[in-house]
Amino acid sequence: MALPKMIRIKQHFDAPVVADLPTAIAAELDQIDAASIVKHGDSVAIGAGSRGVANIAVAVKATVDYLKGLGAKPFIVPAMGSHGGATPEGQRSLLEHYGITKETVGAPIKATMDVVEVGQTADGLPVFLDRYATEADHIVPINRIKAHTDFSGSIESGLMKMMAIGFGKQRGANMYHRAFFHYGFEHVIRTVCSLVLETGKIAFGVGLVENAHEQTAKVAAIRSGELIRRERELLVESKSLMGRLPFDAMDLLIVDAMGKNISGTGMDTNVIGRMMQNFEPEPEKPAILRIFVRDLTSESDGNATGIGLADFTTTRLVESIDRHAMYMNCITALGPQKSRIPFYYDTDREAIEVALNTIGLTPPEEGKVVRIESTLHLTAVDISEALLEDAQLHSDLEVIGELKPFAFDSSGNLSPFGTK
Repeated sequence: MALPKMIRIKQHFDAPVVADLPTAIAAELDQIDAASIVKHGDSVAIGAGSRGVANIAVAVKATVDYLKGLGAKPFIVPAMGSHGGATPEGQRSLLEHYGITKETVGAPIKATMDVVEVGQTADGLPVFLDRYATEADHIVPINRIKAHTDFSGSIESGLMKMMAIGFGKQRGANMYHRAFFHYGFEHVIRTVCSLVLETGKIAFGVGLVENAHEQTAKVAAIRSGELIRRERELLVESKSLMGRLPFDAMDLLIVDAMGKNISGTGMDTNVIGRMMQNFEPEPEKPAILRIFVRDLTSESDGNATGIGLADFTTTRLVESIDRHAMYMNCITALGPQKSRIPFYYDTDREAIEVALNTIGLTPPEEGKVVRIESTLHLTAVDISEALLEDAQLHSDLEVIGELKPFAFDSSGNLSPFGTK
């Protein structure tokens, strides 16, 4: 089959960067007068999640160091709901993947799936908190603030979500996802977090905003009383900086890697324009006819949640799936539809040929094709010849390669994305 020729382009995004994250975090904690909140000898549970947050180990260590400087006793809690197969060992392992260990951040890791019910919302929902966190004098969530992959609202993914779903562990996460069906995502997160805030346990939060290059663009320490307002403001800022595909319509998107370190749904739904979320409308754009996902990141530990968002994949990805981890995640989130196994083929060539055979009357070699490393890495993008003229009309797109056929190896698989 004749396939389209591909050419590499570079997207230019507005991308501020925090040059010295530890210094910035210390300055932010000084700004909110953290010393007036956390006293000498106080124990502090710092929440760290399972997402691939840029510089997360650095941010956690900087917060630990600052709290130690106040004479406090910080420790780390995996605040990640049911991830890691809903086991303490699995959640500890995920933190290790991101460089968070007792040795690297200077504080012990306390992992448990045990929770304590701290109250009920006005809707009658029980609110759960990690047992170790409830035993501490203070709780400090650290998380990236960004668009959510399941819904759109004034508060989406960030500190508030971590306080509810992350610290709620598997039991809380499952309860809240069930409630989403009835009350909606944002309502549940806001009401659960309001009750958590009422416990007085939340000392402050450390919010991180990233640019389109997966770099820390901003850090904000936020007192508990300001969390809702400030997170709403930071979400708006985050959305203005997020990476996007260069076109709103295409026949085939090739994603080299998906995974839990890339997005909660393996691929960022805001990037691919597919959500598959019960009771939520699908995004209007981008409009992508077919999606082919080649591999699962090693950091995912076999959790391929979100593979159902694709139309085609590979045998090697399917064989790398840990069904227990994926099923636990999907059952907890009440989203089994997102992890249905798509058509899978032994080679990339087969998958691409079949995909381009399902785009209607357009000849495969004239298909509008885009290839990306992942939905987190969108600076360098490969596009097909049919999209080249459009690309040359955009001032924020730069052609940096030349038209070439797909580079398959002897096994029929694509060369690594970094290889032009």
